[in-house]
Amino acid sequence: MNLSELLSINLRYYRKLYNLSQERFAEVIGTSLSHLNKMEQQKVDVKLSTISKYANNLSKFTKEKIDPIDFLSNDKSRITNYSRIDEKK
Repeated sequence: MNLSELLSINLRYYRKLYNLSQERFAEVIGTSLSHLNKMEQQKVDVKLSTISKYANNLSKFTKEKIDPIDFLSNDKSRITNYSRIDEKK
């Protein structure tokens, strides 16, 4: 898996974990809906400093510590959990 794919998976994972629409999730992390769509579709490269900003903004919203590296996690259980969350919808 490349980094764009990991970012895409983890963005969708967090969005669905907190039951947020794409529009609301984009607002929470501090980006536009258009840019979020491009990231989820792996059509844009994202700077590490931007990923750090997203993690900090999401941490403030959730009141949980979310490390920037979590957006690039290759944790197989997370990917499996994402699939389960997606199936519930």
